[in-house]
Amino acid sequence: MRPILNVIQGQKTHAAGDVYAQDHAFAKAIARGDSDAARAFTLRCLPQVHGVAMRMLGNASDAEDVAQETFIRVWRKAHQWKPGKARFESWVVRIAINLCYDRLRKKREVLGEDIPEMVDPSPGAGAVMVEADTSAEVQAVIAALPERQRLALELCHFQEYSNIQAAEIMEVSVDALESLLARARRSLKTALAESVTGLMADFNAAKGE
Repeated sequence: MRPILNVIQGQKTHAAGDVYAQDHAFAKAIARGDSDAARAFTLRCLPQVHGVAMRMLGNASDAEDVAQETFIRVWRKAHQWKPGKARFESWVVRIAINLCYDRLRKKREVLGEDIPEMVDPSPGAGAVMVEADTSAEVQAVIAALPERQRLALELCHFQEYSNIQAAEIMEVSVDALESLLARARRSLKTALAESVTGLMADFNAAKGE
């Protein structure tokens, strides 16, 4: 194992200063072409990058492509990261988000702005079908949120970033991030309340009530 990885892996990450020192060590090592450091950093950040891409794009193949392109860019442009402005990991996730936005924009240009509506299951299709569709309804509601609200939810609730880290990644203030989260939660609460009413009606019909 190279000395740089001994330093990186031997550092404790409890204090903010240690985390930034670890980021700096990774960035410097990757920038000078240390393949071991690049591999270790990729393994550490791949779940976050792939998770964000999957939530934003909703397609496993596209998410894998974005993850791969993200780390290729990181290896090529690690020297452009500036310590003190954002964490190295946050900078990397931001690259992935921008690549996702590029893909979504290109798809809209090809397919147009109209998004096909999801087909609701017919009433009385069966209690099992209704139960299975509950998860699909939740996913559909989240997918229908504005991009920035959906991204705020993804970072804070699914990737478990703190509000400060999520705001850093999205390049907004913490107040703006919290406002996005509040609007997303209100939209979810309203939409899911309506969905639950409809699902209960279907469930009762499936039972013959």
